[in-house]
Amino acid sequence: MASPLATRIRPTDLSDFVGQRHLVSEGKPLYRIIESGNIPNMIFYGPSGVGKTTLASIIAAKTQKTLHKLNATTASTGDIRNIISSLNSLEGMNGVLLYLDEIQYFNKKQQQTLLEFIEDGSITLIASTTENPYFYVYSAILSRSTVFEFKPVDGKDIIKAVKRAFDTVRSESGLKIETEDGVEEYIAQTCGGDIRKAINAVEILSSAKIGQTEVFISLEDAKLVSQRSNMKYDRDGDAHYDILSAFQKSIRGSDENAALHYLARLIEGNDLPSICRRLLVIAAEDIGLAYPNAIAVTKACVDSALQLGFPEARIPLADAVILLATAPKSNSGVCAIDAALSRIRTGEYGEIPYILKDSHYAGSQDLGHGTGYKYAHDYPDHWVKQQYLPDKIKDDVYYEYGDNKAEQTAKAYWDKIKKKK
Repeated sequence: MASPLATRIRPTDLSDFVGQRHLVSEGKPLYRIIESGNIPNMIFYGPSGVGKTTLASIIAAKTQKTLHKLNATTASTGDIRNIISSLNSLEGMNGVLLYLDEIQYFNKKQQQTLLEFIEDGSITLIASTTENPYFYVYSAILSRSTVFEFKPVDGKDIIKAVKRAFDTVRSESGLKIETEDGVEEYIAQTCGGDIRKAINAVEILSSAKIGQTEVFISLEDAKLVSQRSNMKYDRDGDAHYDILSAFQKSIRGSDENAALHYLARLIEGNDLPSICRRLLVIAAEDIGLAYPNAIAVTKACVDSALQLGFPEARIPLADAVILLATAPKSNSGVCAIDAALSRIRTGEYGEIPYILKDSHYAGSQDLGHGTGYKYAHDYPDHWVKQQYLPDKIKDDVYYEYGDNKAEQTAKAYWDKIKKKK
């Protein structure tokens, strides 16, 4: 059985490698490492299909070390022991280069097994992961490795790989393959930065019936194969949190167009619960007291979206996003509660004043609870000067009025009343 096209055309030299210019362009750190042949322990972090395995193979070819490949999804501790046992043999004379794919699936004990040999240099580790290594890789290994972040490949770069894939199929099969204008560009642009997906699309589109010698690939054919862009989205992965982070920061920054862009990405990921939860947080955290009604409106939009479901849910969600992005902003509420929590966590806050303690039970007055309390509604403007904070922190200030119209109006109101007393 023939190996997949993506495997057959995998580059063996940097000159054919596609993407990751920030790492492997001439003069860049990883380029210099590869050219030197002095390979340190490295962790390649990034989405699938962007060249991590390919680059590791290119690096391995440049060393005199024995190459071992493991995939952490299927490898066992026994596989690690086999590699370690080879260190004392002729095979391990120059050391071992271990390429460990999907290292995040190795538990802590499995990762620790490698540590001693990474430490003394008998094993050089190149690990790859689609998850943030700072969360998933054992810290001792992380501290002995250099992390390189791989990014989705730009469509303009992927065209090179797509053309090479078509040329390979023509050469191997003898087929006369013609493509409608725009097919190669469409495949490259709709693969979501995943070179492997683009090459797989080429392989599917180039398949021919028995006896067929010519294949014509239309733009419509390409659209059917690539019905939906391979947007990087995993509800438990980094992409999920990166998009949500960009979503909130765009609304906070009052850029409604960027906010709608990230909303669209979340909708394409079919992640209605995360959208709704984040919108409710944003309404309170970033708009807050500058426009308190935004919280109620957002809640109504979220309720509507949850009741409607997709695709109709996109409409109230868009309304909420535009409202929040264009609303005045204030974070005074979240700053105030965080300041209060910070004080509580010090443990230095003292006892509740006696005048505020519960006095609705027999004997409370004997304890002095509630004695001297002034009922605010009995006084003009429903306010009377009185100490509410414990003695130890009676001068603490947590809430600072925001500089927006709503909060400044409230400040002016209370300044006027409190100055009269």
